[in-house]
Formats: sequence, structure tokens, C-alpha cells
Amino acid sequence: MDPVTLETDRLVLRAFTPADVDAVYEACQDEDIQFYTPVPVPYRRADAEKLVGDELPAQWAEDRDYTLGAFRKDTGALVGSYCLTLISRGVWELGYWAVKEQRGRGYSVEAARALCDWGWATLDVHRIEWWAMVGNTGSRAVAEQLGFTVEGTLRNRSIANDGEPHDWWVGGLLRP
Repeated sequence: MDPVTLETDRLVLRAFTPADVDAVYEACQDEDIQFYTPVPVPYRRADAEKLVGDELPAQWAEDRDYTLGAFRKDTGALVGSYCLTLISRGVWELGYWAVKEQRGRGYSVEAARALCDWGWATLDVHRIEWWAMVGNTGSRAVAEQLGFTVEGTLRNRSIANDGEPHDWWVGGLLRP
């Protein structure tokens, strides 16, 4: 599938371009993004170049992971990264990170809702899952505002960038 562009009242969601590499690099210097998401640590500019130039376009082409950057309409600033990833037939995972300076303004809910709505309308989806490491209360708040039901806690689900296993919350949102 070719990347799409989505719009909300305050945001434009679009595929990342080479012009976004510096903004992605800067955002991924945030300790919370490095702890709660599977980005390389340390996060180098070359990591952002590879992500934007190679990995994300390939994932769109393979129809397995649809990632869009969310950008403010008023300033053009990067708000965050939002993706739907194929888990199994009809089941996709919603993932996201937000730029530290853009948090707490409702942008993540707005962007994730737009992406989920696109998923319901475009993909063969009957369930969208959300996963977050226990302690990532910002991610959980976004998921709950989107209507996800927190279904449980998975003990020692995965090893984080600190090299230690951590518990994870899991939630689900069913087709409306």
C-alpha cells in the first residue's frame, strides 16, 4: 500500500520524509522514548536516517506496518509517530510515541484516533491492540481516552532497553 495522508482539526498525519530526519533524531533523544519504546540506545542520527529512508517505506510496501508522523498544522512541528502493525489476521497493534514538548495537549489522542479510524475503514481489522510497559502512564491514558479496555498485565513480557524484563499492560479495542 502507498502511504496515506490524514488530517484532523490540528494535525496532518503523513509518511516521514528525509526532511524529518532531524526532528525524529531530536525526539528520540528523550529518555522516556528510549526507555518505553524499542528504539536503539543510544539513538544516533544514522538510526533516524535508516528508519525514515529505508525501514518505514519498506513496511508500507510490505503491508505489515503503517507508520505516520503527526505534524501540527499551525507550526509544522513534529508531534509524534503513530503506527498500526499487523499482529495476525484481523488484529493490528496501535503504537505511538510523542515528542516530549508536545505531550499533554491531546495531540496523541487526536492522531491515534485518526489512524484507528483509517484502519477500521481501510484494513481488514476486527481488533486493535495496545501494549505499554507498566509505568508508561501517558500511553495508558491515551489508550483509555481512545476507548481501549485494559485487559490485563503480562508479567515480564519483554526486556527493555535497560536490559531488564518488565511487565506490560495489554488492551483491546473492538470494531465499532
